[in-house]
Amino acid sequence: MHVDAYLDRLDYDRPTAPTFETLGRLQRAHMLAVPFENLDVHLGVPIVLSVPAFYEKIVTGRRGGFCYELNGLFAWLLGQLGFPVTLLSARVASPGGLSPEFDHLALLVETEGRWLADVGFGDSSLDPLGLDSGPEREREANTYSIEEGAGAWTVRRRMPLLESWEPQYVFSLAPRRLEEFAERCLFQQTSPESHFTRNLICSRPTNTGRVTLSGTKLIVTQGERREEREVRGAEELRGLLAAEFGIEIGIEEGERLAMRTRARALLS
Repeated sequence: MHVDAYLDRLDYDRPTAPTFETLGRLQRAHMLAVPFENLDVHLGVPIVLSVPAFYEKIVTGRRGGFCYELNGLFAWLLGQLGFPVTLLSARVASPGGLSPEFDHLALLVETEGRWLADVGFGDSSLDPLGLDSGPEREREANTYSIEEGAGAWTVRRRMPLLESWEPQYVFSLAPRRLEEFAERCLFQQTSPESHFTRNLICSRPTNTGRVTLSGTKLIVTQGERREEREVRGAEELRGLLAAEFGIEIGIEEGERLAMRTRARALLS
């Protein structure tokens, strides 16, 4: 595994000193370059908690991944650059309450303060969120809040035109090991109750909004403007993955993904 190859994957050059400026630039570059995606779940390819496996997939194979892969590998990069990094377990918020422990992996990075770094939650802040630097941070149209109470920290997002805050996830600062996420990682990719098995997702922010492939739909947002259309067939799916996300898949893989997303759409 090579740091320079990883930085090339992010189209990132300087700076690399372990400062907050570097952390912010790295997180933004990572999210813009590496999509949040679950293609392997729908292709039947096992996702194993191994940093070399993450590197092979994301850097060498120019793919994306979900939280365990993206933040697991980002932690390795930050550590190689001299940042103190701690793996954190988070519970994702939903209308039904909080998910189990280890449902999400996030990172605590300590440099010029304490920062929550996260390149693996999908639609979230492009910037690290400060645990010591105030409650809010603007990112394009959204505002993010990180607040502590009773030993737990909550990340919230306020959407445009809404006064209320939407909780995203809750975490503690207890240090975790990558292998502790194994059981939940297996659930995410195999259980019919997992939202990752229920729907194909590939998403990344852009400089003006976000582009997302969700099931059979392509969704493009630019500011407050949103466009949505159906993706028809394996050939179009393969073309969109390449053009919008930099992911090249074979003809057979494209057919399998298209068949699964069509079947899911019919059942929903």
